[in-house]
Amino acid sequence: QVRLVESGGGSVQAGGSLRLSCAVSEYIPYKAWFRQAPGKEREGVASIYPNFRNTYYADSVKGRFTISQDNSKNTLYLQMNSLKPEDTAMYYCAAGFLRPSDTLGPSSYNYWGQGTQVTVSS
Repeated sequence: QVRLVESGGGSVQAGGSLRLSCAVSEYIPYKAWFRQAPGKEREGVASIYPNFRNTYYADSVKGRFTISQDNSKNTLYLQMNSLKPEDTAMYYCAAGFLRPSDTLGPSSYNYWGQGTQVTVSS
């Protein structure tokens, strides 16, 4: 059974940094990070393809967040710098075996973690 477990969330002040990790129980080629704030839809934050060269970011996080992975550890990362209060949300990692039709669309991924909370105060 595929399992994804996120960690690294917490509370920080605006301008601070956090690094999220997602441990995946087996190798799954396509992975992404999503977030969902209360009362809002789940939105794609960043995604990464198996070849490492293809990464995609939501406009709201470009230049501040970096997605990466360590395939030897089956672990996905999200480095978040210059955090803003509007980044406050539950962050989820997601994975799928098929090339996503919409790389930042939730329906493109079959497997999800339980989420880790990120809270940014002003």
